[in-house]
Amino acid sequence: MSTSRRLQMADIARLAGVSTSTVSRALNHSGLVNQETRERILELASSLNYSINIGAQNLRLQQNRTVAAVVPLDKSTRQQLSDPFLLSMLGGLADVLSEQGFDILVSRVDADQVDAASAPFDSGRVVGVVLIGQGRHHDQLNRMATRGVPVVVWGAQLPQQLYTTVGGDNVAGGRMATEHLLAHGRRRIAFLGDTGLPEAALRHQGYVEALAAYGLAPDPQLQVAASFLPGSGTDAVHELARRGAAYDGVFACSDLMAMHAIHALRAEGRAVPADVGVVGYDDIELAAYFHPPLTTVRQPRDAAARALVAALLARIDGQPVPSSLLPTELVVRASAA
Repeated sequence: MSTSRRLQMADIARLAGVSTSTVSRALNHSGLVNQETRERILELASSLNYSINIGAQNLRLQQNRTVAAVVPLDKSTRQQLSDPFLLSMLGGLADVLSEQGFDILVSRVDADQVDAASAPFDSGRVVGVVLIGQGRHHDQLNRMATRGVPVVVWGAQLPQQLYTTVGGDNVAGGRMATEHLLAHGRRRIAFLGDTGLPEAALRHQGYVEALAAYGLAPDPQLQVAASFLPGSGTDAVHELARRGAAYDGVFACSDLMAMHAIHALRAEGRAVPADVGVVGYDDIELAAYFHPPLTTVRQPRDAAARALVAALLARIDGQPVPSSLLPTELVVRASAA
C-alpha cells in the first residue's frame, strides 16, 4: 500500500472516531459494524477517493501468520542490527514466534518516523508489530495504538501511554549497578548514557537513587550523554578527561559502551578495576569473556521474547494487554571488584 493510501485510512479512522480495524470491516461491508457507522465510513472513504487494497484483504483472508520485528534507525547514531543486544532480541523473538507457528519479518524504520512501523500491518503483510526500542517518539506510538495497530514495544513505561510495553526494570538495574560500585568503595562514579532516551533515563534514576542512599549527590561533571554506539564509551572517557573530572567508577548503559570505556581507560594508563571499577548493562555473551570479565546488569532477554509475543498475540485477538516490567539481575564479575 502506498504511503498516501495508508494515511487515508488513518484519516478515515480519525474523522469517524473509530479504529482502523473498524474502518477495514466497514469497507468490507462487515455485519460487525452497525449500519450507521458503516454508512458514515463509506461516505468518508468515497469523499477521500479511497479504494480497498485487495492484496492486503486477500492476505488477511488467507490467515496471514507473519509478525514484523521493527528496529528504529536513529540517523544520528546509526546503531547497526549487528549490535549484540539487538541480535539476541531478534533471535529470541524468532525462536518464540516459530514455536507459535509464525514467521518473522525484520525491518528498520527511521527513528524520526517510527509510526511508519505500522506500514507492514497496513499493507496486509503482517498481523502485528513488535517494535524493539521506543526511542524519543512516545506520541507517534500512541497514535499507532489509537489507530488500532496491534503493536507491542520493548521499552520503558511512560506517563499517558496508550500502547503496550514489555521492558526490564531499568530503575532497579541502574540502582544495582551503582550500589555495587559504592559497596566496593567507589564514590566518584561516572554515568555514561543518553538520558533523552526513556530506558537510559530510568537507569540514571536508579543511579541517582543509589547515590542518595549513600548521602551523595550526582555531579553533572560525571554525567556524559553517550549514545548506544560502542565507540561512545571511548568518546565519553575522552570527554571526562577534557573536563578534568576525577572518578573511580563508571556505570555505562550498555556492555559495548563499557568495554570501549575500559580500552580508553587503559590507553590513559588507568587499570580496571584497580583504579576505576566499571559496570555495564545487558550481559551480552562477550561480557563473560572480556578482560577483565565485565560486571553487568543482565536483561531478561528470553523472558522478554516470550512476554512480547504473548502480549502481541493477545492484542491481535482484541484483548486489553497491560504493560509488564521484568526483573533485571546484577552479574558480578571482575571489572568492578
